[in-house]
Formats: sequence, C-alpha cells, structure tokens
Amino acid sequence: MLPYFDEIFGNASSNHLFGKQAKQAVDNAREHVAKIINAKAKEIVFTSGATEAINLGIKGYLQSNKNIGNHIITVKTEHKAVLSTCEYLESTGTDVTYLGVDKNGLISLKELKEAIRVDTLLICIMYVNNEIGVIQDIDAMGTIAKENNIAFFCDATQAVGKIPVKVEESNIDLLCLSAHKFNGPKGIGALYVKEGIKITPQIHGGSQENSLRAGTYNTPLIVGLGKACELALLELDSNYKKLKEKQVALEKHYQENNLGTINCKAANRAPHITSISLNNMEAEEYLMLNAKEMAISTGSACVSAIVEHSHVINELNVNSSKTIRISYL
Repeated sequence: MLPYFDEIFGNASSNHLFGKQAKQAVDNAREHVAKIINAKAKEIVFTSGATEAINLGIKGYLQSNKNIGNHIITVKTEHKAVLSTCEYLESTGTDVTYLGVDKNGLISLKELKEAIRVDTLLICIMYVNNEIGVIQDIDAMGTIAKENNIAFFCDATQAVGKIPVKVEESNIDLLCLSAHKFNGPKGIGALYVKEGIKITPQIHGGSQENSLRAGTYNTPLIVGLGKACELALLELDSNYKKLKEKQVALEKHYQENNLGTINCKAANRAPHITSISLNNMEAEEYLMLNAKEMAISTGSACVSAIVEHSHVINELNVNSSKTIRISYL
C-alpha cells in the first residue's frame, strides 16, 4: 500500500500518467477481489466496508425493483448493519419477515420457503454469523431464492478469506465483504453485484464504480484489499487448518476444565469464532480478569459501545451475561 500514499499519488479517475498508474492498481485489486469469491471483476463495487455495501445492496436493490415487490426476508441473528437497514426500510413502508433460529443458530429451510410471498423481492441471509461462527446452508438458500425468482443477498463478511465462497455456485446475487476481516486495512470493502442485477446508488456525485458509488478512489486501501484477497485465497487451506487447530484446542481447554459450554457445537462452524457460555462467572468479570492476556469480547464490536445483551445470543435462549466471543488470528 505504501507507494500509493506518496509515489503513485494520482487520482485513478484521471487520464494523465499518474492517474493511469493508480487506475491500473485499482483494476488489479478488483481482479483479486473477484477471484476470491469466484466472480467477474466488473461485478465488484468498492465501498468503505461491509456496512456501506449492505446499505447499497439492500436499499439499492429495493429502490431499483420496487415495481416487482416490497417484501424482504431476513434472520433475527443477522449483523446489526442488516437489521438496522431493514428496520429503516420498514419505517418507509417495506414489509420485512424476520426468521428465527434453532438452538444451533440455524434457520429452517422449511420456514424460509413458507415465508416467501408473491411480493417477496429479496432474501438476506449471512454466510457465517459474526458472534457464534455458525455457517448457514447458503447453497440450499440460494437455490430456494433462484427457484422463486427472488434476489439473494449474502453478508459474507465473516466467510470471505476463511472458507471457500463461490457466488455463482451458490446462486448469490449480492454479497458484501470487508478487508479487515482477513488481514486487510480497515475502511475498505466491496459489494458484489451479479451481472444483470440493477441497484440504485446511495451516494451521488461522480461516475466511479459504474456510477454505483461516487467518490474519489481510495487507491492505497483498495490496493490493500486486493493484496489481502490474493494472500487469503493463496493461504485458504493452510489458514483454515491453523485456525481450526487453535479452535479445537481452546474449546477442549474450556470443556475439560469445566469453564464453560461451547455454543452451537453441533452446527457446522467457521474455524475462527467460538462462543462460550461461562459456568461460574459473568462475562464482564471474566473479560476484566483476563484483559492483559486475552483480547476477547461479549459480542460484536459494532455494538460493544452500547450497553445491551447480544441479540444473537438471546435468540439461542442462552444467558448472554455469561457468554463470551473468542476469535482467532
């Protein structure tokens, strides 16, 4: 990233030599982002992160296709960025169905099918839950969406760079990702928009990103995202093995020493997240006692500034005041 802060400093939208050098770096990064999710480069829209991509994808699709329907299906355990976006859309007249989950954090395919209406426009389901690490059956859900001619939005922020993600095979129409979840810089992400899918821009101005996201290219961060995708794809198998070994060892320690119960242990889970309900201690007390040795949390960083129990853990009927979230590097 360093040369693009000072040496190769041109605006990637300009036609002069310095701009063309920056544009080439942006194009190269776009190729790497597309490759990690098995997409085409022209289907990648750079954003400031997954939250912006979620807003652009969900709001943008709804606005561009409101003549088709006005109903969204999502899940109660989605990230706050999805839930808050849906709540906003509800305030403007959109109908939203929130599916529940079982004790392992999984939604029922039967309930998903039953929730579909003639005016259902979009299904929004996250690939890997950011608090409990549960992997939803995205392939089956994508098939259901396709069979019913409904667009499928997938928050893959916790999946990309950790497990294989293939948008075409999974029938995903819109997908978000964020660089800092797989060792890239903070403040940069992307939205995958399947070719042929129409969305309305949420930021207006210039014609960057095929007029879907105005604003001067943040070339250094885009380069960082591209390199992170390149390395993550190259190291996907070895990194999965390394993370899984850490996860297994740590969970074994908590269980054998009667420290806590592993949540959603029976589900298919990503290797970099563990949710543990402590047996004999409140989560906040545990965090304070181990603050010098462990950087862990009671939930998502996106809601840690808010004094409230985790909506994800509450849906599992687990005591959220005793539950901690551990992620692995």
